[in-house]
Amino acid sequence: MTKTSATLAEYASGISCDALPLEVRQRAKQLVLDITGIALRARHDAESTPSLIAAVERLGLAGGNASVIGDETSYAPSAAALINGSLAHSLDFDDTHAAASLHTSAPIVPAALAAAEMTGADGATTLAAIVAGFEVQIRIALALGPLGHYERGFHPTATCGSFGAAAAAARVFGLPPTQIASAFGICASQAAGCMLFLADGAWTKRSQVGAAAQTGLVAATLAGEGFFGTAEPFDGPRGFLRTYAPNPNPARATAGLGDEHETLNIAVKPYPSCRYSHGGIDGVLSLRAAHDIAATDVVSIDISLSPAGHDIIGTPEARKQHPINAVDGQFSMPFLAAVALRDGAMTWESYAKHLADAETLALCRRAFCHAEAGLEGMQAHVAIRTNHGSFEAVVETPKGEPERFLTEPEMWAKFDGLVAAYLSPTRREALATALLSLEDQSDIAGVLALTRSDWPAALEAAS
Repeated sequence: MTKTSATLAEYASGISCDALPLEVRQRAKQLVLDITGIALRARHDAESTPSLIAAVERLGLAGGNASVIGDETSYAPSAAALINGSLAHSLDFDDTHAAASLHTSAPIVPAALAAAEMTGADGATTLAAIVAGFEVQIRIALALGPLGHYERGFHPTATCGSFGAAAAAARVFGLPPTQIASAFGICASQAAGCMLFLADGAWTKRSQVGAAAQTGLVAATLAGEGFFGTAEPFDGPRGFLRTYAPNPNPARATAGLGDEHETLNIAVKPYPSCRYSHGGIDGVLSLRAAHDIAATDVVSIDISLSPAGHDIIGTPEARKQHPINAVDGQFSMPFLAAVALRDGAMTWESYAKHLADAETLALCRRAFCHAEAGLEGMQAHVAIRTNHGSFEAVVETPKGEPERFLTEPEMWAKFDGLVAAYLSPTRREALATALLSLEDQSDIAGVLALTRSDWPAALEAAS
């Protein structure tokens, strides 16, 4: 084993819930609550879900012993990981890590849950595994250097997510370091995910994250049965890091491992759109409220972002100003700014409401996105010119980042807003309570059963 692989494998093998700092456990449980609500809503409401489920059924993968969030049917574990991972990322509402420029929970939590149902693992083991997955995934992305990885056309949530998913599943399985390293080696030949979805709003952004969860679960299962993966998956001239990025820093993958918890640097999204857009949305909303700006008064909206953010949500300008579908909208700063200005909010329902709205699209064409070299990460500079004056705001840190993390009432409000149409208040309370006390749960399948809709029965009981 190389140093990177061996160190990460030893960490994942040895992590335990009791040894984790309380704040890390608490944050991880909040993230599990958040991702569960997102996946549940996507199971019922994402436009890509019916074809995903139909394909899995056609492949003969329904009827297993693993749960899909919000689904009455059980599936083969690998299919459950694929579906849950895809659902978790289908709304683009899932958590992020700014420095690593990726989504964290979507590939990791589904792999851990499927592994837990395969083995009957308890909640404490599952929670420790999820943290192991977070740490491995994030650190591999940091070692790659996200910008160079993006420039080669890769989607880091999907590529790095497979290694995190493998670490999480392997920890649930109780694999020794040698087998976890082998699982990493298997993942190195499978890690995939590209940025082509930006060209036409393809649903592959969702499925490739689900595929990362599935890849990690399968890799850990293969390794646990003795299947041998390369001992040098990360380092060396042909390793993952140098193959997938031009200037990696392998030492970044293990620096401070076990002492510094990247889990605490994960952000929760208040809006269902690309995280790079959130500074711009925050700025538009603050100016709208402070100056009582009406959409009909707006001459132009100019939003400056970091070069990395602009590359994803600001260009090409013609396409960003003319979004066609939800994925287009999620990655269009002009569209998101127009919605925020018109409604004073940005929710999942906004896409169906505004993508065909002539006034919103007209405002979208008066919104412009620029790259500003002095801006970094998620920062944004917003300028709105109106008939009665010009107004500006600078957003250093978008809401939801660790420094401005959502409050407990805000977390509950987001969860309720996602699941209220499908779960009764009693069921919502039971599910949230179970997830927020995950280390005390003995039956993961029982927790996931709480995600199944009970509204018909609840309504009948109330009549």
